[in-house]
Amino acid sequence: MPMNQSFKNSLFPVLKKITDHYQTPFHIYDEAGIRKTGERLKEAFSGIDVFKEFYAVKALPNPKILKIMQSMGFGFDCSSITELQLCRTIGASADDIMLSSNNTSQEVFQAAAEDNGCILNLDDINLIDKVPHFPELISFRYNPGGRRTGNDIIGKPLEAKYGVSHEQIVGAYKKAKEKGATRFGIHTMVASNELNHQYMVQTAQMLLELVTTISAELDITFEFINIGGGMGIPYQPDIPGLDLESMGSEITELFDIFKKLHGYAPALFMESARCMTGPHGALVVTAINRKEIYRTYIGVDASMSALMRPALYGAYHHIDILGKEQSEKMETVDVVGSLCENNDKFAIQRNLPPAIDGDILIIHDTGAHGHAMGFNYNGSLRPKELLLATDGTTELIRREERAEDYFATLQFEPDHLTL
Repeated sequence: MPMNQSFKNSLFPVLKKITDHYQTPFHIYDEAGIRKTGERLKEAFSGIDVFKEFYAVKALPNPKILKIMQSMGFGFDCSSITELQLCRTIGASADDIMLSSNNTSQEVFQAAAEDNGCILNLDDINLIDKVPHFPELISFRYNPGGRRTGNDIIGKPLEAKYGVSHEQIVGAYKKAKEKGATRFGIHTMVASNELNHQYMVQTAQMLLELVTTISAELDITFEFINIGGGMGIPYQPDIPGLDLESMGSEITELFDIFKKLHGYAPALFMESARCMTGPHGALVVTAINRKEIYRTYIGVDASMSALMRPALYGAYHHIDILGKEQSEKMETVDVVGSLCENNDKFAIQRNLPPAIDGDILIIHDTGAHGHAMGFNYNGSLRPKELLLATDGTTELIRREERAEDYFATLQFEPDHLTL
């Protein structure tokens, strides 16, 4: 069922009070739900000697959320200088940060080396010679080639810009060893919003088999395998969620077998951002216009600049209208924003209770890749972010963008080049 039910039970009774105080639109996140999911994740893999979640900062780059992850013992997956800075600002150590950028610039490599560095996960064999301070510990992102992914979010590995190919992978570690690396890990990311836990189990098995091959050929030992993210959430009603407990049990069994064969087992890392925060976030908006032409349109006070997944992927996000959840009367509408783009829609031909101006709409499952993917087309300004805390309070954790933010990059010293 879309949206974590306990979040819904906590949020809906107090939502009118929250909207009266903060005004819509806003994203709101459920601390209790995030923590419960984190503990469930740790419990599922408690049978593995060393397990660690590296939360993908790209999904929800808010320091308050990152501190919650940090308090559960999680690390962070970063892809840019700004994300590195965010994590270091909250005190994340070098062992808690993994940089998995692609087409990586010298500026990013220099930033990665600062403050005692981080775990460097290289995306391309050609980057080995471009790392200015080659680290003792190195990882490569592996692209297995012909393997299904099941959706359009990540695409087909054979067509993806990410990773070191199967033909290159042994050579990559050989070259890294020659450059002075003495500690090794391996990473892959070949799923997105995957609801079949067997696919994730197969990913772990693939990497364990690969490290066996590479270790034998190069006489190296792997400290960790990282099966990436990709664990999905059921955005649509009546779709079963991923069976995390079975996934944990079956992957643990693979690690037990590996340990018996080799006398040790690597650590297991993953980057489970979507399932960690996705169901524990919602975009709350107000209906501001009802338009009746060839279709019925419900216009709201946010646009796809606050949630672009429906426009980008055709993604489904469930919608409730506050106080009308049990309504038997339904109508077919498009729920739309105000941008000058016809794909600025949160829902297309969706059956919803009749909405009037002033109704509060709750767009589910925006806790990952929601606010983070925002933009400023049409001069649109992204909304505020709130946290429904475990102590029963609601806290502003990011203010809304303002006009002065939009114009800030137009304030600069004149710089003319004569040609």
